Amino acid sequence: MKEFTYTIKEPVGIHARPAGMLAKEAKTCQSTVTIVKGDKSVDATRLMALMGMGIKCGDTVTVRIEGADEDTAAPALEKFFNENL
Repeated sequence: MKEFTYTIKEPVGIHARPAGMLAKEAKTCQSTVTIVKGDKSVDATRLMALMGMGIKCGDTVTVRIEGADEDTAAPALEKFFNENL
């Protein structure tokens, strides 16, 4: 399992557009991608669950990647977060 933490910089947090982009990106991975905030965690491919997390600008999340392509998926997702969220 690979993981990294990230502080959200997107001014409106993870709402519809960024959540959709994240879910689409997560679906390209063979691995399971999980977003964790506090004591809540969701599968990153589930758009409504992501939006339901209420992740706002300044919140820190942990991204966990576990599966066959975790070694390549983790840096790709970290790059995605830095460029889009």
